[in-house]
Amino acid sequence: MRKPADKAQVDAELQRVVELRHPEPHAVLGIHPDGDGVVIRTFRPDAVAIHVLPESGGRVAMTHRLGGVYEARINGKDQTFNYLLEVEYPGKRVFTLRDPYSFLPTLGEMDLYYAGEGRHERLWERMGAHLLHHHGVRGTSFAVWAPTAAGVSVVGDFNGWDGRLHSMRRMGSSGIWELFVPEVGEGTRYKFEIRPGQGGPNNVLKADPFAFRTEVPPATASVVHDLARYTWGDAAWLEQRAQRRDVHHQPWSVYEVHLGSWRRVVEDGDRPMTYRELAPALAEYIKFTGFTHIELLPVAEHPYGGSWGYQVGGYYAPTARFGHPDDLRFFIDHMHQEGIGVLVDWVPGHFPRDLHALGQFDGTALYEHADPRKGAQPDWGTLVFNFGRNEVRNFLIANALFWIEEYHVDGLRVDAVASMLYLDYSRKQGEWIPNRWGGRENEEAIHFLRELNETVHRKHPGVVVIAEESTAWPKVSAPVSEGGLGFDYKWNMGWMHDTLSYFSKDPIYRQYHHNQLTFGLLYAFSEQFMLPLSHDEVVHGKGSLYGRMPGDPWQKRANLRALFAWMWAHPGKKLVFMGGEFGQPTEWNHDKSLDWHLTHDPGHHGILQLVSDLNRIYRDMPALHDADGEPMGFQWLQPDSAAYNVFAFVRRARQPGRHVVCIANLSPTVRENYRVGFPFQGRYVELLNTDAEQYGGSNLGNMGQIHTEPTGWDGQPASATLTLPPLSVLWFTPG
Repeated sequence: MRKPADKAQVDAELQRVVELRHPEPHAVLGIHPDGDGVVIRTFRPDAVAIHVLPESGGRVAMTHRLGGVYEARINGKDQTFNYLLEVEYPGKRVFTLRDPYSFLPTLGEMDLYYAGEGRHERLWERMGAHLLHHHGVRGTSFAVWAPTAAGVSVVGDFNGWDGRLHSMRRMGSSGIWELFVPEVGEGTRYKFEIRPGQGGPNNVLKADPFAFRTEVPPATASVVHDLARYTWGDAAWLEQRAQRRDVHHQPWSVYEVHLGSWRRVVEDGDRPMTYRELAPALAEYIKFTGFTHIELLPVAEHPYGGSWGYQVGGYYAPTARFGHPDDLRFFIDHMHQEGIGVLVDWVPGHFPRDLHALGQFDGTALYEHADPRKGAQPDWGTLVFNFGRNEVRNFLIANALFWIEEYHVDGLRVDAVASMLYLDYSRKQGEWIPNRWGGRENEEAIHFLRELNETVHRKHPGVVVIAEESTAWPKVSAPVSEGGLGFDYKWNMGWMHDTLSYFSKDPIYRQYHHNQLTFGLLYAFSEQFMLPLSHDEVVHGKGSLYGRMPGDPWQKRANLRALFAWMWAHPGKKLVFMGGEFGQPTEWNHDKSLDWHLTHDPGHHGILQLVSDLNRIYRDMPALHDADGEPMGFQWLQPDSAAYNVFAFVRRARQPGRHVVCIANLSPTVRENYRVGFPFQGRYVELLNTDAEQYGGSNLGNMGQIHTEPTGWDGQPASATLTLPPLSVLWFTPG
């Protein structure tokens, strides 16, 4: 027989429960051996009467002990029986419920160990809210990391958002708080009520950092969601992806999409399309235009729509603006079944200051650095992750794996990598802290990025990680084993700025800026590059791609067609933001649909048809994609014809003899009898002429083919005299 607990000691513990500052309320609440029986305690401060209903039958009245704590003593040998609580509130309102404090923890010691080490690669399966049967009872387990909190409660629809009713228990020294709440099911809204430690601020309500679903913004509650419910149909796609060991030899042509403004439903209040509405419409469009992949601006939940998703509030939840989480799964599943890859923008560098989100999560700087010289991002008014903390790195790396494993995404484009790499990014002297060597490199962020890339590639061959990195940081796309950061691709921001600068100039001045198109080839093979014409280039007063082109409408269209053909022939994978592919004249507006009516205009439809043909030829011609990152894949023919605004080069495949000759005349003057060298004597077919009539051009050219003669030129054994149409690009291949 166990000795009854000391009353004064128990009262002291219960007082901490009443004050909501007990780190382990299960130690005194619930069912406990006591002498020759058990004592059952519950904390229901507004109840007027409570009865225990043992599983074996009967009804035992509980007595009020102190501050809303009720208890009942039941004699007998059985000290582990199940029971219900019958709780009566004023007005004869009676509820029968299972006692959450009668259940063992849902987290094991190894979960806590690996989480503390920062090595729990499936952390989302243990943290947050999970529907499960626990000891034969269906409910939801909750777990949250708040190491300095004096107390944590889960609140929600199931308890009237009353933080007194479901205090959680702290799991040892892990800083993780846990509670299983019976009968809480799918779709239940909830948050965590954090009670900061000694000297901390007032209680705060925080959304679950691991929530799988949220309310539709501006509402901010987390929502219980069952991840196991959706049935995928893309097994063949995933199997094929896993066999793709060297992505650098593949054609990658990416269409960047903001889901909220691609196409809106005008007849229904100009609302955005849902995930399920977007899936067939966008897939059909991508198949017509021929892009290999789409890239979605961030789909993780974010409080402010005007951030376009780049200030994330819910890292594990798709935004509810466009539907249920399983609707996004349907969207990605549909894309895969149509043969279209899906990349998503991912933001591990910073997060917003919204009160419900990650900032000062347990009353202290938990996910962010405490010192604003490291923990605040001045450009965006956001907070910077503390990459030196095991739990924070684990949170982010598990999040990357989450989107790959639970949503089947084919790649992550990591936003704002430069802001992570440099301690002095956007900071003046005295506003940043040097590293241990006195330098500006963020060693903790570098370690995080390398660990991220190694983990993704080890677990998911064929999935790519792409860096938006705007500086000259070396070896961004080199393997970690070779001292690199380990990304698959780096966005070539230098190429983007130089190319757009050149094409925006009146052709009469282009001869003085010839090097803006040639300079990029000096470093084109230093990284595995992706050439982006992204959303950042069509906002904030920059105008659209079409709007940047000089001249009258005919010349604008001709220049834009030439830009695209130049880009598709240039070494590097391709990315174009939506609207550019048909020459939208106006700057992108995230609250407005693209100008789809323009696709019925012959001139704009011609641009769209050109992009479709570019993608088709690009996929079919290995010379245009399979040696993108190798010097042997490119050779200049005419890099110095500045006076004519002419450029010519050869793209070569790894297989000998297969090549494409690209010739650009970026002046409005027709060049007759213009000689260009060719690697091969004989017949060449014209793969592409951006001045063709079907694209809206003047239909000048070379009648679809040429025959080279054995006259050496441009360092080649053969050459031909050509007609170069105005503001045009021509592609030829042996035929």
